[in-house]
Amino acid sequence: MSDDALNSCDQVDTIADQRTGPGIVVLSSSMQLLHMNRQAADLATQINKAENGKEYKKIAHGVLPAALTELCTEILKVLQVRTEAKDWEQFEVKRLAGNPARPILLRGFGLPERGGIQQSRIVITMEEVGRRQQTGTEQAQERFQLTDREQAVIEHLAKGWTNKEIANALGITEQTVKEHIKHIMQKTKSTTRTGILAQVFRS
Repeated sequence: MSDDALNSCDQVDTIADQRTGPGIVVLSSSMQLLHMNRQAADLATQINKAENGKEYKKIAHGVLPAALTELCTEILKVLQVRTEAKDWEQFEVKRLAGNPARPILLRGFGLPERGGIQQSRIVITMEEVGRRQQTGTEQAQERFQLTDREQAVIEHLAKGWTNKEIANALGITEQTVKEHIKHIMQKTKSTTRTGILAQVFRS
């Protein structure tokens, strides 16, 4: 390999190291861990800390957080149902996990195989939502023509707050919060609260 090629590889590595990509986890249908990148391991640790508080240190290193295993279980249920030829397509399940102040968006993908459930795979991507929360909501306000109040609701949704908590923070009724969320869903073409956040904080 030439010096130029080596230098080019070094530059690519440097650029790649500076950019934090999503965490990626790949599991077999028997929940055997096949791959987990460094970012996923770091984010899994964050989720474990948020889920277990002071008990966190008692958890064995490398144990998958409950939020992750629950997501896998849900995907497996769908994989077991999707056995017909027309159902051999990937699908996605989304969840928020971790610290409500800096939630982590989990996207789980089921990859059915013609050979049956044993050959199926689960791929999960993990991304910290709070990192881009401020710029994300500002861009979303413009992109989706959101009102200031709708933007405030989204910022609280990203923290994992309930409708009641959002209502108290904004000094409005829970019913009004529900109406705002309904309008936001229409504007972002989403059907769930997690779907709203996925639209708002997508790259």
